[in-house]
Amino acid sequence: MKSDSSAQKTPQGELIPAGRFTIPSRQTTGMSRTYKQYINGSWTAGESTETFESENPATHETLGTFHRGTEADVEAAVAAADEAFEEWRSYSRIDRAEYLWDVYHELRDRHEELGEIVTRECGKEISEGKADVTEAWHMVEWAAGDARHPNGDVVPSEVAAKDAYMRRKPRGVTACITPWNFPVAIPFWHMAVTLVEGNTVVWKPAEQTPWCGQIIAEMMVDAGIPDGVFNLVQGYGDAGAALVDDDRVRTVLFTGSAEVGHEIQQQVSADPHKRAACEMGGKNAVVITENADLDIAVHAAVMSSFKTTGQRCVSSERLIVHTNVYDEFKSRFVELAESVAVGDPLDEETFMGPLIEPEHLDKVTSYNELARDEDVNVLVDRTELDASEIPDGHEDGNWVGPFVYEADPDDDLRCTSEEVFGPHVALLEYDGDIERAVEIQNDTEYGLAGSIISEDYRELNYYRDHTELGLAYANLPCIGAEVQLPFGGVKKSGNGYPSAREVIEAVTDRTAWTMNNSKEIEMAQGLSADITTSE
Repeated sequence: MKSDSSAQKTPQGELIPAGRFTIPSRQTTGMSRTYKQYINGSWTAGESTETFESENPATHETLGTFHRGTEADVEAAVAAADEAFEEWRSYSRIDRAEYLWDVYHELRDRHEELGEIVTRECGKEISEGKADVTEAWHMVEWAAGDARHPNGDVVPSEVAAKDAYMRRKPRGVTACITPWNFPVAIPFWHMAVTLVEGNTVVWKPAEQTPWCGQIIAEMMVDAGIPDGVFNLVQGYGDAGAALVDDDRVRTVLFTGSAEVGHEIQQQVSADPHKRAACEMGGKNAVVITENADLDIAVHAAVMSSFKTTGQRCVSSERLIVHTNVYDEFKSRFVELAESVAVGDPLDEETFMGPLIEPEHLDKVTSYNELARDEDVNVLVDRTELDASEIPDGHEDGNWVGPFVYEADPDDDLRCTSEEVFGPHVALLEYDGDIERAVEIQNDTEYGLAGSIISEDYRELNYYRDHTELGLAYANLPCIGAEVQLPFGGVKKSGNGYPSAREVIEAVTDRTAWTMNNSKEIEMAQGLSADITTSE
């Protein structure tokens, strides 16, 4: 592994390279070392001495200190990626994929350890932290395995002497900008396919989860990926903006907020050389029809609304429930919302951990207050948890519980139309057929994810064909996509699918190649190939 010469010792006396992240114990209150960025094959502090810290959202314990990337650091990383591109693209897809198999095995071998790291840095409960790592190795497995699968399409020609087929070429430097709520999985959604297809990468992880970013970078270095092919710049939005701005960046893969994603889309659309695939948020819903199995409905609704403390782009903030089952569903859902376990995310008995940061706690709290101001009927209000619910030593965490209310689906309310990204859930009662439910479902600027609970296949098929969504589920929560499926939305939720096979469309250009095997020229569509002259 490449590193600079400033190797240091751990508190236990073990020698570690300057780039390697040591894992603090649960009792650690701070880290003595400042971690570097990875640019052009070297760990570097970059052009600034400014740093920032990662904090455990359950305790505010400091997990590490990181150099903050500047525009100059971004410029250096993009320059390195641009220079490395021609050699990297000359490798076969299979040779490029071989580097990722080492990463795949390390993700599997360190599953338990890395799952705890995810939980400690982004606050989601431990089974979700581990699932984040599992999803990452599934994505690497898919991308690396795809290297040995057929690539391209043979297309029949109407002229027997012609061969026609599709070829793909890598686009070049790819900017990967990823969120904090899936700090291991989503980076590999972006980067694994991108690298296998022959592109080089500059990655800016979320500023809330730089520890996970550091560890992923270490894995890439350990795998021996050539200098400049993979680069890590830590930092804030200014670093991401500089990355999007750079003329040498050909593709931007972004997962995050709608506000930032739309800015990226608008900026990239002005440059004919660039392309963006952006996956953003949603105001997602679960439709529960009069033909629903209520056991499934309640279970799916709780999972959709409160898993990851509502901090998934696919979390459900609206439950659209038929009037014939509304009262029973409401009673059962409210009972669980009042009792669902909020606590230490490292405790396997916890269902909901903390919110990511104090600023987000303020946002969620303000939306709960907005709902009250908009005169909805509040059913569950655990905005401020009882002191007995907060574990010892976690008093400084970003704690909030479920907030559930009922509202009229026809009322023009901000609380039922704007994304909160927290455990903030509206019950919307409807009377009528599946057409009415889908009308309410589609009455939003977003179009990311949704679910229908019904035992009537006609309702399921109508929902499938008429909802304005990128991800849809039947008799399931509206969370839990598998890596081999496209992941993205429509309308305000995005314009691309930066995952699995669909990301190939973003990071490659297609060429339709036609070759004539005859000594004569024959054209399609009956076009004459005769050349006439004035003679």
